[in-house]
Amino acid sequence: MLDHVSLRVQDFPRALAFYKAALAPIGYAVAMEYPGGAGMGEPGKPDLWISLTEKLPHPTHLAFRTSRARVDAFHAAALAAGGTDNGPPGVRADYHPHYYAAFVLDPEGNNIEVVCHDAPAAPKAARAARRPAKAVRTPPRKPARKAARKTPKPNPKPKKRR
Repeated sequence: MLDHVSLRVQDFPRALAFYKAALAPIGYAVAMEYPGGAGMGEPGKPDLWISLTEKLPHPTHLAFRTSRARVDAFHAAALAAGGTDNGPPGVRADYHPHYYAAFVLDPEGNNIEVVCHDAPAAPKAARAARRPAKAVRTPPRKPARKAARKTPKPNPKPKKRR
């Protein structure tokens, strides 16, 4: 299991501005920042490090798992932040039937993917049809009272005399 990933960039301020905007819809924020480097993720637990390098970096592919709605939000935010569309949000059935992803190239050519592996949520009407009907709660019954007998009791047999 991965703990964190480092991404080397040549234009750190531009890259950091891009990632702040592009990854905000999936819950990422700058958790730690140093001159020439920043860690993004949860406060105190960054899992994506962006670092300045003077060497020509090789493009990298990073993928982040989230919900379908956040895939869509990421794609829009990344394009608005200066990314280049590398695959709009949609199902990639060649991976598996529920693989829903979007791809954007960051300003330095890295392929950033945001993906959801879950099946789409069923429409409300379909979910309601699959749900069993709610049981109607009735108050507990009180023990039934015995009805008074309305039939007369038979007379005892008279004693025989001898």
